[in-house]
Amino acid sequence: MSHVSRAWRAAAPWRSPRPFSSASGPTAKKSVPYQKTLQEEGPGGGEPSRPPPASAQVVVVGGGSLGCQTTYHLAKMGLGGVLLLERDRLTSGTTWHTAGLLWQLRPSDVEVELLAHTRDVVSRDLPAETGLHTGWVENGGLFIASNQQRLDEYKRLMSLGKVYGVESHVLTPSQTKDLYPLMNIDDLYGTLYVPKDGTMDPAGTCSTLARAAAARGATIIENCPVTGIQVRTDDFGVKRVHAVETAHGTIQTPCVVNCAGVWARALGRLAGVHVPLVAMHHAYVVTERIEGIQNMPNVRDHDASVYLRLQGDALSVGGYESNPIFWEEVSEKFAFGLFDLDWDVFMQHIEGAVNRVPVLEKTGIKSTVCGPESFTADHKPLMGEAPEVRGFFLGCGFNSAGMMLGGGCGRELAHWIVHGRPEKDMYGYDIRQVPLHVGTSLLCRRFHHSLTDNNRWLRERSHESYAKNYSVVFPHDEPLAGRNMRKDPLHEELLHQGCVFQERHGWERPGWFSPGGPAPVLDYDFYGAYGRERHGDYAYSRLLGDEYTFDFPPHHDIIKNECLTCRNALALFDMSYFGKFYLVGPEATKAADWLFSADVSKAPGSTVYSCMLNQQGGVESDLTVSRISPGAPGSPLAPTFEGDGYYLAIGGAVAQHNWSHISAVLQDRKFQCRLLDCSEELGMMSIQGPLSRAVLQEVLDTDLSNEAFPFSTHKITTAAGCQVRAMRLSFVGEMGWELHVPRADCVKVYRAVMQAGARHGIANAGYRAIDSLSIEKGYRHWHADLRPDDTPLEAGLAFTCKLKSSVPFLGREAVEAQKAKGIFRRLVCFTTEERVPMFGLEAVWRDGKVVGHIRRADFGFAIDKTIAYGYIRDPAGGPVSLDFVKSGSYELERMGVTFPARAHTKSPFDPDNKRVKGFY
Repeated sequence: MSHVSRAWRAAAPWRSPRPFSSASGPTAKKSVPYQKTLQEEGPGGGEPSRPPPASAQVVVVGGGSLGCQTTYHLAKMGLGGVLLLERDRLTSGTTWHTAGLLWQLRPSDVEVELLAHTRDVVSRDLPAETGLHTGWVENGGLFIASNQQRLDEYKRLMSLGKVYGVESHVLTPSQTKDLYPLMNIDDLYGTLYVPKDGTMDPAGTCSTLARAAAARGATIIENCPVTGIQVRTDDFGVKRVHAVETAHGTIQTPCVVNCAGVWARALGRLAGVHVPLVAMHHAYVVTERIEGIQNMPNVRDHDASVYLRLQGDALSVGGYESNPIFWEEVSEKFAFGLFDLDWDVFMQHIEGAVNRVPVLEKTGIKSTVCGPESFTADHKPLMGEAPEVRGFFLGCGFNSAGMMLGGGCGRELAHWIVHGRPEKDMYGYDIRQVPLHVGTSLLCRRFHHSLTDNNRWLRERSHESYAKNYSVVFPHDEPLAGRNMRKDPLHEELLHQGCVFQERHGWERPGWFSPGGPAPVLDYDFYGAYGRERHGDYAYSRLLGDEYTFDFPPHHDIIKNECLTCRNALALFDMSYFGKFYLVGPEATKAADWLFSADVSKAPGSTVYSCMLNQQGGVESDLTVSRISPGAPGSPLAPTFEGDGYYLAIGGAVAQHNWSHISAVLQDRKFQCRLLDCSEELGMMSIQGPLSRAVLQEVLDTDLSNEAFPFSTHKITTAAGCQVRAMRLSFVGEMGWELHVPRADCVKVYRAVMQAGARHGIANAGYRAIDSLSIEKGYRHWHADLRPDDTPLEAGLAFTCKLKSSVPFLGREAVEAQKAKGIFRRLVCFTTEERVPMFGLEAVWRDGKVVGHIRRADFGFAIDKTIAYGYIRDPAGGPVSLDFVKSGSYELERMGVTFPARAHTKSPFDPDNKRVKGFY
């Protein structure tokens, strides 16, 4: 027996550089701490547990947590012909060795909902359906704060938990000691205690899921590896899943769900689909018996990057290190296998564990568990239909949280397959990249297609996400890995003027402008891991570090100046990272009528703000749609085409999601038109403010008067000798114009505008200013204020729906039904008199009851108030009318403290929209 402390002392050489990765295979025997695994169960000899059928409605590939959860939920939703294929036995890949922890609170409303459903499935639904115990143990969870910022983060989680009914308590160090007597509290600021957190047993959970799914008609076949995916191209050039090939026969199917874990990338290649994940070693050790540890809660000490899971009368100790080992050559034969634990890597967790529970110093290590896990570039799962092949879905890349998120994500995947989209918005988990009901953050389409098969980007970002998994989630953090992948034509020009860039969708976009000079983003240094030298005086990293606060950042006044310059004079915003698409062809108008909720059948020269909806009436996108005339051959400002044409401008962070949504609709409806991407060929700069007309009149060769160039119109004109498309639009609530410029001409046009504006006080401004200015004016941000499970009526965007016309559009029936039934939740603007920073996730109280939470918040400098937007409900279950909004008394809860708030039914800034029309 080796003591933890002795192992730590023996591992002193871990400080020396070690190889970047390992291709070693499994060398350790089974040593997981579970009484039962599924390794010895099921058929032997390599024969399938039953012959595969000739056809299936859905084939789920992979019998781990996600595969079993998805199969169970598909069957529960009543879908027939559901088939699960597992190459070995259930759980044999990565699920069998997982720690099985479930923490209910995370800094994401989407994930809190997903986790809640998983907990309900394993603790309530499955036992009720099957009479079997899944292995759920409800011993509670304890988050450790050893500094004030960490405690502030936990207080944010506590406030969010009140919205979802998750019981939690912030404890003092002494209260923590009473709860967990073996814990060292000398360095604690406090803890967050969640009594109903717990642990799951992988074998018990997955076998019970399989039995429940089979009872509802699903078929589960073990020892049946997939050897190929047949994809066929239809008459319209669309690739679709046709069949699944196995060693024991071919199964015709229109739908495949890739739940293959670390093998998902290889399975994707069989269908021609890029699956952006990497495989890494992930480990924990199991101690000998510890007297007094029984019934203690599980512990996460984020600052020590370590967790302590109760394992009967012992503990499992694991964490996320800064130098994880990449599994370079993923073996197809790996099943119920483990790697030898690399103590050089793992020992960095031991000091934190011993510090937190000192008795570990004299406790023996019973076993080590080091197995493969899959990780993604942003530490979120990949979910949804792949953009490359229709009918090929992803449910993989769960970053060692597949058990925890499996129930929620399995339900969303099933809902997506059965009903055509997730029940929730999951932006960030989609492969065209998001989960279904909860959020586009999970959709697989959240990554641009140029990144999903870029190994450098994927490796760097996955490493950083792994290494920072336990870091405090600050509102304005940015990655250091995988940067400078996509630069717009003004990048170097703005860099030299002090631009501090943000990363979105691979693009470097302006965040704000530092008076301290250039702060370039340098090549990723892996935080000094793998023997790499860390950057020394790294200005960009230092500026990011200044942002690590839940208070106003040190450069709050710099952003204030950018905002007020725009309000009082004029500012130039580089928005070149926007997605810019053309929809052209004989049936372009027919497609536009169906795609866009607003009436866009205007004359060329018009621009319309619109939403795109899904069948359930949820908002898939908001964008501007401009009717155009055919252009000259080779011109990026307008393609040549026959029929009608539309120019679409879309927020760059969601451009891939929009492209995928539009493409899918065009394919399903078989419209005779083309979707063209000119995002790289065109730059875009927006000049906004009371003096914008005076300055641009010196640059543009056209009359900018209200009569000649009214709001919401566009025309091709000349600027500094270059052809540009000028649009009179605003996303900040001021008079202004967007200039859409061929890439080669952007610097010339930019310099001409800045020179003309110099005597008027023009300034560069970034997206941090846009965030403030837009929320002040009440403009919506998609994926924050708007998600695919929010409708235009709920979001205050009924004006974008052409309900007064008879023209059908996607989602119209759902919107009309909601309008007739009533709106049962509504997006509301709040302001607070107290100057307090808010960032989203704050609880909304109305007349003493929690009625919702804040989706987006910022400070409005023109009105000098904190502004927050959130959806609210009536606790009594009634409709949320404007009278209901007006009649309540509101408070916003930030970190456990409530602040009186005022609800607004109109924008608190320029509610009559005079400024955008040029009336000052």
